[in-house]
Amino acid sequence: MTHTWNTWGHVIVAGLLSIPLAALSAFLLTRFRSRQGHPTPTRTALADVGIVVGTAPWIWMILTPSAGRNGVNLIPFRDLTWVTEAPAGTVFTQVGGNLLVFFALGALLPVRSARFASLTRVAAVAATASTSVEILQYALRLGRFSSVDDVLINTVGAVLAAMITRRWWAPEYRLGPFHHIGRNKLR
Repeated sequence: MTHTWNTWGHVIVAGLLSIPLAALSAFLLTRFRSRQGHPTPTRTALADVGIVVGTAPWIWMILTPSAGRNGVNLIPFRDLTWVTEAPAGTVFTQVGGNLLVFFALGALLPVRSARFASLTRVAAVAATASTSVEILQYALRLGRFSSVDDVLINTVGAVLAAMITRRWWAPEYRLGPFHHIGRNKLR
């Protein structure tokens, strides 16, 4: 744990310090959306801010340069097999960390929008985001190993999170026959 704190303590502190700013952002975003006539301003504002605050620190950690080697593994479960043979701390850090990378995204995306209120859609968004991060890790030569197993675990984490928040998923809102047209365009 000391190694984790020494390596990532600054990210943890920054994440904690961002909470008051996140609360203020959610409040202001709710007010703005209320004035625009949004049907669920508080729900979407909290979800939007939660997705950013819950995901950004993980992306910061993943895209921080490391002294490791660059590489790519496109064979599923190869790295996972290696990790399961490692010490318990490594398993916890690797698997647990990867499960949490898109946890906030998976939990809050279907809460934010009925368009994403399905496990398949959450999995598709998480897999796309995770693949993008793995490509960035490799392309930027950050001293990190890009792996298909990371994409799989990140996606599973997002889907598990979505399952946890299922009861709060956004319902479909219809504003009338012209619901796809902005309110101001009808005047």
